[in-house]
Amino acid sequence: MTLLIAVLVVLGILALIVLVVGGMGVGIYNRLVALRNEFKNQFAQIDVQLKRRHDLIPNLVETAKGYMAHERGTLDEVVAARNGAVAARQQASVDTTDPTAIQKVAAAEGVLTQSLGRLFAVAEAYPDLKANQTMLQLQNELTDTENRVSLARQAYNESVRNYNTQREIFPNSVLAGMFNFAPAALYEITDPGDREVPKVSFT
Repeated sequence: MTLLIAVLVVLGILALIVLVVGGMGVGIYNRLVALRNEFKNQFAQIDVQLKRRHDLIPNLVETAKGYMAHERGTLDEVVAARNGAVAARQQASVDTTDPTAIQKVAAAEGVLTQSLGRLFAVAEAYPDLKANQTMLQLQNELTDTENRVSLARQAYNESVRNYNTQREIFPNSVLAGMFNFAPAALYEITDPGDREVPKVSFT
């Protein structure tokens, strides 16, 4: 009888341990899922702002084209950079957990920012373009969009840091490995020159 009680006590303790460990595992798994969904949602916010930016650029180029007939190369460069950025953004939108796709978006946006900077530098030489109301409105919208992209990028990077921290700490790292919670990539700008919002004011 004493042996039976001892066996039952041991089995009860083991069952309790399994329940506690299982409960912790479920909690960790659910937390990782929530954090992964959070950074994916934050990338969606970046995506919205980048799409807005990309949609403004054709209008900007069309407006400038009427005044900058001799600057075809600069205008073509902006269009090509915009198309590259759109393609990178669309690819990343398919799988926001792909670190390479996120890095490609950041790189393509850096190229676009540089080409816009060159466009605005060249446009300084065209007084009629500088005074064009459509151009001024597009510049204001582009500046506003650049600021929104910057804020969305900060929120995204914060959510990625939270997710990566949680997936790396023990015992979360064990579950993260078992269930393929891959590390997320920060939206980083590697070229310091790309960090600057292009100057869009002609005043």
